[in-house]
Formats: sequence, C-alpha cells, structure tokens
Amino acid sequence: MAQITRVFDLLQLSLDKFQKDDMVAAKQDGLWVKYSTEKFVGLVNGLSRGLIASGIKKDDKVAIMSPNRPEWNICDFGIMQIGATQVPMYPTLAENDIKFILKDADVKIVFVSDKILFDKLDKVRTKDSLEFDIYSFDKMEGVPHWMELSELADRSEPIDLQVYRDRITPDDLLTLIYTSGTTGTPKGVMLTHDNLVSNCIASSVMYPKNFAKALSFLPLSHIFERMVFYMYFYLGISIYYAQSMDTIAADLIEVKPHGFTTVPRLLEKVYDRIVAKGAELTGIKKQLFFWALNLGLRYELEGKNGFFYELQLKIANKIIFPKWREALGGNIMALVSGGAALQPRLARVFWAAKMPVLEGYGLTETSPVIAVNGLDPGAAKFTTVGKVIKDVEVKIAEDGEILCKGPNVMRGYYNRPDLSDEVIDKDGFFHTGDIGEFVDGVYLRITDRKKEIFKTAGGKYIAPQVLENKFKESPYIEQVIVIGENERFPAALILPSFPALSAWCTRSDIPYTTNEEMIKNQRVIDKIQSVIDHFNQDFGNWEKVKKFELLYNEWSIDGGELTPKLSLKRKVILQKYIDQVEKIYNNG
Repeated sequence: MAQITRVFDLLQLSLDKFQKDDMVAAKQDGLWVKYSTEKFVGLVNGLSRGLIASGIKKDDKVAIMSPNRPEWNICDFGIMQIGATQVPMYPTLAENDIKFILKDADVKIVFVSDKILFDKLDKVRTKDSLEFDIYSFDKMEGVPHWMELSELADRSEPIDLQVYRDRITPDDLLTLIYTSGTTGTPKGVMLTHDNLVSNCIASSVMYPKNFAKALSFLPLSHIFERMVFYMYFYLGISIYYAQSMDTIAADLIEVKPHGFTTVPRLLEKVYDRIVAKGAELTGIKKQLFFWALNLGLRYELEGKNGFFYELQLKIANKIIFPKWREALGGNIMALVSGGAALQPRLARVFWAAKMPVLEGYGLTETSPVIAVNGLDPGAAKFTTVGKVIKDVEVKIAEDGEILCKGPNVMRGYYNRPDLSDEVIDKDGFFHTGDIGEFVDGVYLRITDRKKEIFKTAGGKYIAPQVLENKFKESPYIEQVIVIGENERFPAALILPSFPALSAWCTRSDIPYTTNEEMIKNQRVIDKIQSVIDHFNQDFGNWEKVKKFELLYNEWSIDGGELTPKLSLKRKVILQKYIDQVEKIYNNG
C-alpha cells in the first residue's frame, strides 16, 4: 500500500484502498454528479500532463481562485504532483490584494470558476501588464477552458508522471497561502508536503471508524478545510460539496453526512433557528422543547451530572433531540469547529443531542491544527480546544503567549525572512500571537489574541474577545466589537440579530419599517441595554461595556469587515464606523 510522505501519495492510497463511485460529488443542474476514484485520479493526471506540456516547471506558482467544487481539488493535486506550488486565492479578494499576490508569487497560471472572476483577473492582468494565463472551470466563449490543458497533453509527446513525482521530497513546497489577516499586506505562508501530511495523519485519529460521508462548505482557500479534505482522502471518506452557504440546510437533508467542519458562527445560526422553531410551539410541546434545551445547556461529559440527569437526557434524546438531528441530516457522528472561539453552551447542547462538536485550534502557519478535542473518554473538555496533537510541542511563554513547535510549523513567510524571524525563534518555536493556558495540565484553553488585548486610559487591560463571545450568547446579538483602546472605558458596536429582534418587536407591538428605523426605537435600545447589563455582571468594573451603538448593515467578507474565516477586521470596522465611535466617546 502507498506510503504517505507527500500529499499526492493520497491518490495512490485511494486507488489501492478506497475505490468508490463517489470519491467526491457536487450538484449540477439539480442533480448530484459523482466522481469515482478512477475518474478523479484520471482527471488529476490529465491536468498534470497538460501543465507540463504548457511549460509549467517545478516550483512555478499556479493559483486557484474559485469557490469549492471538484475542479478545485483536481487542480490542486494536478499542480502539486509535478512539483509546482499551488497558490489559493479567495474569490472575494480585493483588486489590490490580487495584484500583490500575483506579482509577489510570480504566478504563471490562474484557474477561475466563472465569468465574474475571469473578468476580475483579466482587469488586473491588463491594467498592470502582468503575464499569466487564465483558465476557467465554466465553459465560456473566448476563454480557455481548464480541460484544454489535458487536450494539449494528448497532442504532445507521452509524459511519464512518475518521473516528476519521484523528484518531489516531503520538504518541498506544497502551497503558498497568503493570509489576509486583520491588518496590513498579505503574507505568503510557505507550507511543505510534510507540514500537511503530518497534520493530516495526527488529526485523523479523532474521527470515528464508521464515518464515511462528509459535507463541505468552508472555503478550500483556507488551510482548515483543505487539510481536512486531505484527511478525508486519507480515511476514505466521500466528500459532497454544498452548493453554497445558503443551501447548507437543504444539502444536509439530502446528503445525510456523518459530519462536517464549521465555524462557530454557522453553528450559532443553526442553534438560533432550532430555538426559534421551538419558541413557535405551544402548550406541552413547547414546555418539552425548552425542558430538553435547558437539560442540554447543563450537559457535562462522561456522565458527570449523575444518574438522574442521564435518565432525563435519555428521554430528551428519544422525544425532542431526534428533530435536532434530523435538521442536520440525521446521521451526524462528529462536527469539527475552528476559526474562532466556540461558545460552551453550543458545545454542551450539541453534545447532549448526540452531535458532538470537536473544537480545535490552529493557524495557517501551523498547517493548521495545534490542538483538538476528541471523542474518546478523556479526550475532550468544554471551554478548551482539547489536547495538543501528536508530535507537536506547545509551551506557554511568560506573558501567556502560546508557542508551538513541530512538523506542522511553516517553513516561513515567502520573500520575508524578516517577518519569519519575528515569529519563529532560534529554538524553532512559532509564536502564535494567542494567549492561553493549560487546564488540568493537558487541555489547551485560548483566552485571547495577544494583539487584540488593549489598554484603557486608566491603564487597565481589556481582552475584547472574552467580552464579545459572552455578549454573542444572547439571541439578540449577531455580531459585536468591543472597543476602548486609550479611552476612559470599554464600549461596543453591536449588530443585532434582526430576525430575533424583529420577532421581539412584533410581540411587543413596536412598529418599524426598516432595520435602520428599528434600532433607533428607544424600547429596542433599552432591550439591548438589558442584554449588556445582564452579561456585564460576569466582568470586573473596569471591563464592563459602558456604552454602545447599534448598527444595521451586516458585516461581511465582501464589505471588508470580516476576514475570509469570518474574524473581525478591527481596524477596518473602527475606521468605517468612526462617527459612531466618536459619538460614544465625545458625549461623555
């Protein structure tokens, strides 16, 4: 059987061990189109030969700019097994970032999904006189189609791919991932085959044996979903691509997956939707729903709540929670959450409903997983990101920063040895920029982002994420940013959850025509104030949010307020809402 030392070795492993008719599947024109193992590998090999025939050499950079679809992964493998380096580009990148990446990496070819992205790239190419080819996954008039590369290979001299594969070592560069980050110019993270293979194998132990089918919707441009894809191939798990973020609910019902990867914000939306449906019930059904919900919110792992609690939970799992499981397809064995802090209440209630959420932690620079919760007894602990994975070492610096060393740590930042030296010390430890601690000596807990901790004018340190995660426990708050650096007190800009707030306005006979009008109503402001007052009780006087401003435009990746992994771009938000910030601090 194939030994896995380079990522493309997963293809031979799949042929040897996991032959199936649905290695991957995607919906086209309302039907699920399946790619068998043989078809998938055949398309990869055809593309590899086409890239060679077109002049792509070892270490050349080839980019993919597309939402998730089978062609993304086919091209990824096609690029890597000839020794070229894949550069993933988010479809939502701004023009100046696109230009920077194409020039910095000296990209030779870009694969795009459709006309919109072709036009976006073509505009940059023309405007800045850049030399690179563009191939499209969709068939379009006058635009080279990606399959033309395979056809080019068919017309050329026979190419033995094994010769190219044999030249690639585990230490060779696999991918160059430009992290947009929350500030500054993108940095190209250099990850090798060994970085990803080691992370894939070490992370695979958390999946149960009968896990056979996954739904994918997080962007493959991000290292989290991409590494998980490699892990799915390593474990022989079939992958079904969700059509879009908007179709996840319907896709779950159709595909009935055993699990998926997610970010906390999406789990919050699932939870809020289920609770909203429960609130519409009447009589005994409503009472039973909220009895089960409150039971779930008190859940402790491994029966620690005692016999009577477990007995009640069994009843809840027979009469109420099956509906929750059905909403996610009915077959969930494990969900994996990353990218941001998961609220403990969400973890508890999903575990109680027999849909365990395994929260993990890592960065692009660490391929990405550093630690993750597991399913085995003692492998998980709420409020933590679990145990550090095999072969990775973590230590906490004197100032609380998490330092990481292991085969998962990047080679460095492309063309930026100065920045690499800033984050990787002489002992090989990567400085994550996150603050954390070990619980019970083994479970890692993230307490804040080092760079995001700020000091008020009174010299008190504020950890904004701790406050933000607490406030987001309210069904009335969708997004929140805590501010107050060098100011007299902390304050917040709040984006309400308008579906929940609208329902409350209807119940409270508060008239409104738009969201903008709604948030100006004094009773609505008082409602949010009561939420803030409630959660402020958990914090010291210097930490309490004293004032807030309500916003009505949703924050998004396209709008520039969120990074592609849905983290807040603090500088952008503060600049965008400078008037609201000044209103808070200039009025006493």
